Amino acid sequence: MLNREMLKKYVEVSPEVQEAMDKNYPIVALESTIISHGMPYPQNYNTAKECEEIIRKNGAVPATTAIINGKIKVGLTEEDLNFMATSKDIEKCSTRDYAYIVANKKNGATTVATTVLTCSLVGIKFFSTGGIGGVHRGAEDTFDISRDLQELANTDVAVICAGCKSILDIGLTLEYLETFGVPVLGYQTEKMPAFFTRESEFNLDYKMNNPEEIANTAKTKWELGIDGGIVVANPVPAENAMDEELITDAINKAIIEANEKGIHGKESTPFLLSKVLEVTEGKSLETNIALVKNNCELGAKIAKSYYENN
Repeated sequence: MLNREMLKKYVEVSPEVQEAMDKNYPIVALESTIISHGMPYPQNYNTAKECEEIIRKNGAVPATTAIINGKIKVGLTEEDLNFMATSKDIEKCSTRDYAYIVANKKNGATTVATTVLTCSLVGIKFFSTGGIGGVHRGAEDTFDISRDLQELANTDVAVICAGCKSILDIGLTLEYLETFGVPVLGYQTEKMPAFFTRESEFNLDYKMNNPEEIANTAKTKWELGIDGGIVVANPVPAENAMDEELITDAINKAIIEANEKGIHGKESTPFLLSKVLEVTEGKSLETNIALVKNNCELGAKIAKSYYENN
C-alpha cells in the first residue's frame, strides 16, 4: 500500500469509499473493462449501476475502479460511470499499461489484473467480477497467459467470479493457479464453473457452503502470512445458464476466426466475447449480466462476514 502522500498524488478515493476505509466497513471493488469494453451501451451503464446497488443492499460499499485523465479512481461518480460507458477514448488497461496511462494522463478501463493492483494500493480485500482471465487455448505454443493470474498470485485479494472465461483453457488455468498457491474455492459446487455454464469437467480444491466459510478461510490465510489471492468460483444462476452445446459451438467458431485474423493478446478476449454474442443472438450478454450481479451479491456477503469477524 502506498503511503498517504504518494497515494494522493496518484489515487483519488471517493468520499463514500474513503468513509468505509476510515470506519473499517466492508468494501467490494469492481472493474471497469466490463463497462468500457465488455458490454454495449446502455446495458453497460445500467449493469454498473445495478451492481453497485446490489453491493450496498448486501451490506458493503462498492468501489468501481478506473483511470480517468491519469488519475486512478477508487469509487466512481455517476458522471464517471457514464464517461466509462460511452467514451471511445478509453484504453483497456492491464498491468503493463498502468503506469503509462497514469503518467500520460490518459483514460484506462481496469481489467481484473489492474483492479487487483488498485486494490493492493489502497488495501481493499474483495473484488467481484464476471470471470477472470487465464491460460489461453494453445498457450503451449503462444505463451498467451493473462496477467490476471500473476496479480492474483501476488496480492492478498479474494476475487469472486464465475470461473475463468470459457474461451480459455480451464484445466491449464487451474494448474497455473495451483502452481502459484492460489486456492480456488467453489461456492456450493465441487466443479469449476465455465462462465456461461454452471460447471466444467474440472474439480475444484474445496467446496464452500456459505459466505462465512469463505471469509474465515481468507482471514486465516492472510493472518498466517500466506501471501496471495483467492479465487471464489460462483456458478451462474441455473435459470441464466446457457446450453453447453450452443456455447461450445459458438466459442469454437470464434476461436477459429480469431486465429484466421491473427487476433491475440489483450484484443483476443473482447473479440471472442463479441463473436460469441453474435453467434448466440445476444443470449450470452444476458447470461454475462446475470452472473456479474450474482457475483456482486456473494462478494458483498463475504466481505461483510469478513469485517464483522475481523
